[in-house]
Amino acid sequence: MQKSVPQSNVGFSKAMSAGWIYIEKKNGATLAFRKVDNIIDEVQNNLLKLQNSRENEVSQQVKLELKKRKLLQEVTIKSYKIGKGPDFTTSHIKQETDLTPEMISSSSWKEKTFKPYNFSALGIAPDCGHRHPLMKVRAEFRQIFLEMGFSEMPTNNYIESSFWNFDALFQPQQHPARDQHDTFFLSDPQNAADFPMDYLEKVKKVHSVGGYGSQGYQCEWKLEEAKKNLLRTHTTAVSARMLYALAQQEEKFTPSKYFSIDKVFRNETLDATHLAEFHQIEGVIAGYGLTLGDLIGTLHQFFSKLGITKLRFKPAYNPYTEPSMEIFSYHEGLKKWVEIGNSGMFRPEMLRPMGLPDNVSVIAWGLSLERPTMIKYKIDNIRELVGHKVNLNMVNSNPICRLEK
Repeated sequence: MQKSVPQSNVGFSKAMSAGWIYIEKKNGATLAFRKVDNIIDEVQNNLLKLQNSRENEVSQQVKLELKKRKLLQEVTIKSYKIGKGPDFTTSHIKQETDLTPEMISSSSWKEKTFKPYNFSALGIAPDCGHRHPLMKVRAEFRQIFLEMGFSEMPTNNYIESSFWNFDALFQPQQHPARDQHDTFFLSDPQNAADFPMDYLEKVKKVHSVGGYGSQGYQCEWKLEEAKKNLLRTHTTAVSARMLYALAQQEEKFTPSKYFSIDKVFRNETLDATHLAEFHQIEGVIAGYGLTLGDLIGTLHQFFSKLGITKLRFKPAYNPYTEPSMEIFSYHEGLKKWVEIGNSGMFRPEMLRPMGLPDNVSVIAWGLSLERPTMIKYKIDNIRELVGHKVNLNMVNSNPICRLEK
């Protein structure tokens, strides 16, 4: 019967639970027998009540049971009554959203209808400029230097002479960095003309024959090479000018601390991490009897304000610093030590021709602005940070920069 009659298993179980039938086994077969003479089908009666809109006579429990058996479906019907409201009109009046200067000047606002203010709405985004991520990180570095008592150097001149960019830093005229493959030289004006001649002669001498305990480079020094104009390759050229001006003060030498954050230019191959122009961060301290220990201590203080506490130093070579050190920091994400900057003590061959006292030492360090910015904002390709591939939405929506301190 259960195979031939659909849903018979449900009716059979209900009949058994209601006591309408009983079961006996005879000759290996299971047989069902009537137990009562008459039955009352409550399910049918309840369905008829619901069909005739007498749902109040059916209990909630019965309704739930009928729903489970899919014999009953609850449908909600909503009805609305439409009538005239207080603002009913047969003509359409546009409500203004903004009070414009033109409305005020013409007094037309008196005849306008304005929409009520919705203080929960986001409103129109202000049409204004946004600070580039580089400028946000630059502002943080600048604040750190100012907190440490540094003064900012004027770095607004991108064009520099080879004399201040190379020769004043005791960088030989035969150095590969002075080649056209690494430096952008100017064609107009091709040469600079204004030099402090006494200082120039001292620089020429220390290059050619040495001095101040140095043998120099023992080679011919050419003025025409020093005159060549170029796009500065580092802001250390500005540091040289500041130190020379410090040495020329009439009063006694005053220990000073300088910093700069500005553009420099290199004729390099462009790739994901190198551009022909980038920003250099530089710090310079001039004082009596400064040592390598002072430099290391200052670097720990400086980088700790960036949240960088694990530092290592590796000996390096720079023409204008001795000793020189590369600065490494442990990168928690990469799980390795990465180079983050360069540092050193300016050589006597650079300082003494300027006129600085023999007991004055100068310590300095530098790093790029682009690398920490790329790390801060998780940018892998520098061309997505600077240049025509920059996503302006990134500039508009990038979060505020707050370096760890």
